[in-house]
Amino acid sequence: MKNFLAYSLTRLGTDHIDIYRPSLLDPAVPIKETVGAIKEMIDAGYVRHLDLSEVDTATIRRAHAVHPVADLQIEYSLISRAVEVEVLPTLRELGIGLTAYGVLSRGLIFGHWSAGRTAGPGDGRGFSPRFSSGNVEHNLALVEALRRVAEAKGCTVAQLAIAWVAGQGEDIVALVGARTRERLAEALPAMEGN
Repeated sequence: MKNFLAYSLTRLGTDHIDIYRPSLLDPAVPIKETVGAIKEMIDAGYVRHLDLSEVDTATIRRAHAVHPVADLQIEYSLISRAVEVEVLPTLRELGIGLTAYGVLSRGLIFGHWSAGRTAGPGDGRGFSPRFSSGNVEHNLALVEALRRVAEAKGCTVAQLAIAWVAGQGEDIVALVGARTRERLAEALPAMEGN
């Protein structure tokens, strides 16, 4: 980790980074060792904050016991709400923020996906159960229900979904990706008033 940090600092032309977030933890390395190494980099002034990605509550607690965790990046959307059961309450108990990715459920909630559409080569949605035959039709029915609510509110399905996640608390940041300028222009109004 220290070697990767040194490389990043050199490449970025800076003496520190604001956030160090291991994207995937090595299951062979105890979390206290990983966080301990990041803590050393924080203590040395090379890193400002420790963040985590895609971990469970037990891992969050073990990491936070070594050094305060600032944020957890994890999937959270109207369709993917499992974090509400244990993860989100744990984050709030410990004062940790949440960066929600997959807010549009990998494009499913954007309202532009259709039954029978297939993912192109290299598109991870081709492996996702929510896009598989049988599931995608059910999920598209949910999107249609959202479309009716969105239309009643004068917005798009994507705007409704983004605003919903952003509205779940000031401790949540909705991370929204867009493959085209048109999709970005559609998504941005959802943040007005949040």
